[in-house]
Amino acid sequence: MKNVDITFGSREYKKSVEEKPIFAPKFDSDGLIPTVAMDATTKEPLMLAYMNAESLRMTLELGEAVYYSRSRQEIWHKGATSGHVQKVKELRTDCDQDAIILYVEQLGAGACHTGRSTCFYRSVDLDSGKKPVALKFTETDLTFDPNSVYGKK
Repeated sequence: MKNVDITFGSREYKKSVEEKPIFAPKFDSDGLIPTVAMDATTKEPLMLAYMNAESLRMTLELGEAVYYSRSRQEIWHKGATSGHVQKVKELRTDCDQDAIILYVEQLGAGACHTGRSTCFYRSVDLDSGKKPVALKFTETDLTFDPNSVYGKK
């Protein structure tokens, strides 16, 4: 992957980060920035992941979501195994540039490794008891078989 031509702006001055039209992402102490992937059409959340500088550059270069897997400690091109690629339609950052939203076209059957279209398939049941706090499934049907896609048993 050749992404040496992609550079980020300086974070030297707070005002320049907030007001100048230069992308200057703020990575945390582990070199990561939280990234929410959302459906570009419905605006529904699909997943939360993290990017490091390299995966962010790759995302900008490819036009497809590339993340950093904290558990595997490696670059993760979404869809490389499953074929469920995320085509980036828009990339937004917040005021201090320490978070990213990717509006994507989700190709394939879904975004979640559990076999669902979204990783956000449960909501906190605000009307239930609180010992422990309950979850409600908002999406119960699988959009693909994760065992056949990822070879997990």
